[in-house]
Amino acid sequence: MLVRTVYLVQQLGFDSMPRKLIKVTPSRLGVWNDCRRRFRMTYVDRPTPPRGGPWAHSTLGAVVHNALKALFDLPVSRRDPDAAAALVSTHWKDDGFADPKQAAEFRDRAAGWVHDYVKDTDVSDDPVGLERWVSAPVGTIVAEGRVDRIDQRAGELVIVDYKTGRHALTTDDARGSQALALYVLAARRTLRRPCTRVELHHLPTGTVAAWDHTDESLARHLTRAEEAADEFQLAIDTHKAGGDPEVLFPPNPGRQCSWCDFRRNCPEGQAAGPTIDPWAMLSP
Repeated sequence: MLVRTVYLVQQLGFDSMPRKLIKVTPSRLGVWNDCRRRFRMTYVDRPTPPRGGPWAHSTLGAVVHNALKALFDLPVSRRDPDAAAALVSTHWKDDGFADPKQAAEFRDRAAGWVHDYVKDTDVSDDPVGLERWVSAPVGTIVAEGRVDRIDQRAGELVIVDYKTGRHALTTDDARGSQALALYVLAARRTLRRPCTRVELHHLPTGTVAAWDHTDESLARHLTRAEEAADEFQLAIDTHKAGGDPEVLFPPNPGRQCSWCDFRRNCPEGQAAGPTIDPWAMLSP
């Protein structure tokens, strides 16, 4: 596939064009690695094909993120567990849930997560950034994205990512997260401070999975990001020059097709698995 794409680009003369930095976000990389057709529908096709409706687990995650952001906007004296739990109700939406009863159950569950998180976490220091956009040229890409929280501890930045999924996370998850590694690289340049530590804060279990990056581990993540960026930019440029989108952006059918936002526009995805309910990915 890539060999054929490179051949097309050489024939079209792109190999002689000056190289420019490619903007890369973790979501863009994730979609490219997951399914190239979904990448095309998300980032290339204009107008964007119609998406599916809201997912309950996404609503749940967004509410928790918004509540914690709002908590740090309060004066330190008001950052207590009860205030944090109340902010869940303030930001709550029923989007994607089966009915008001199910939505209320998960609203209460989320409020409990946030309450316990604030009870067990020192929230007296103001973060360096909340939902902070970071963007910086690194290698052959511009690494950018929105970080849930950036702390400063002992003179160094710490990247904090909130998680609300079904399963507790491990050190391997923190170490292997390309998103967190790119945030480290971008935060270093954007905020001009040292940064090596990344943390995954899993609200349902109250656990923290952490990793301290080295220059070598960051370089490995950067190399993989650069390779993926080269691939998707090559495909985009070739498509703009008349390349076949079905060749450049093939589908990757699998179980993930059941919750793809573009399922209705993809026959291969529809054949790969059944449609699931918008609340199916909530924890039991």
